[in-house]
Amino acid sequence: MVVTVEGWWGKRESLRVASLIFVVAAAAILGALGFQYLGGYEPCHLCLMQRTPFYLEVPVALVAIVAAWKRAPRWVLAPLFIVLAILALYNTGLAIFHSGVEWKFWPGPASCSPSTSVKSAASVLGSLQAGIHGPSCEDAVWRFAGLSFAGWNVLISAFLALLGIFGATRAAKGV
Repeated sequence: MVVTVEGWWGKRESLRVASLIFVVAAAAILGALGFQYLGGYEPCHLCLMQRTPFYLEVPVALVAIVAAWKRAPRWVLAPLFIVLAILALYNTGLAIFHSGVEWKFWPGPASCSPSTSVKSAASVLGSLQAGIHGPSCEDAVWRFAGLSFAGWNVLISAFLALLGIFGATRAAKGV
C-alpha cells in the first residue's frame, strides 16, 4: 500500500494548522534556548516568563496533531485550538509588555531590575542572601531589523494566536 501526502494530509486543515503551530512554537523555544546556551544571551525575568506559553503550546499542538490525524470530532479539536489561541494571546500580551519596558514606555516589575547600589557590606550580604537576579528587562541585548527578542516574540505569538483562532473556527465547522 502506497501512502501519498494527499492521502494523509489532504484537505484536513486542522491537521495542517496544528502542525504549523507545533513547528513554529517548537522553533521559537528552540531558538530561545539556542540563543541562551549557544549564543550566550542571558534571559531576563520577562524573557523566561515568555517561554512558558511555548512550553505549553508544543505538547497541546502535538495532541491536536494526533487528534486531527485520527479525525477526532470537532468538540475535541476546537477546544484544543482555543487553548492554543489563548496561550498565544497571553504570550503576545507578555511580549508587548516586555517591549514597552525595553522602550521605556512603562516600568518593568521589580524582579526585572537587578539591584546595583552598594551602600555597605551588610547590603551586599543581604543582596547575596536574597538571590541573584538576571539581567535587567529594560535592556534589549540583541536587535534584528529594529526588533528585540521581545519584539519578535510579539510577531510570532500574534501569528500563533491567529493560527489558533483560525484552527478553532475551522475545527468547529468540521474541516
